Amino acid sequence: MSPEREGIKVEIYDQTYVMKGDLDSDYVHALARMVDAKMRSIATRTRTVDTLRVAVLAAMNIADECQQLRSKMAQVEQKVAECTDVLDDLLRVS
Repeated sequence: MSPEREGIKVEIYDQTYVMKGDLDSDYVHALARMVDAKMRSIATRTRTVDTLRVAVLAAMNIADECQQLRSKMAQVEQKVAECTDVLDDLLRVS
């Protein structure tokens, strides 16, 4: 059985988790490192020792980052659509 089928062990905030499924091991480890770093940063800044609270704050922080990126992506997509319209108009004129 492949390691991916058995699961990929990661450590997040001093806890071991096994991720199962068709997952890329390097990608899963990178995600785990990101979550671990976020949790440790929040724990340091807030001086919080409650693991659940740290996890929720980290999840909110990551969700905020994700939403901000989605908003920026929507703005870029809007600009691309506007540029495409201008180019289409210019090509019709030629």
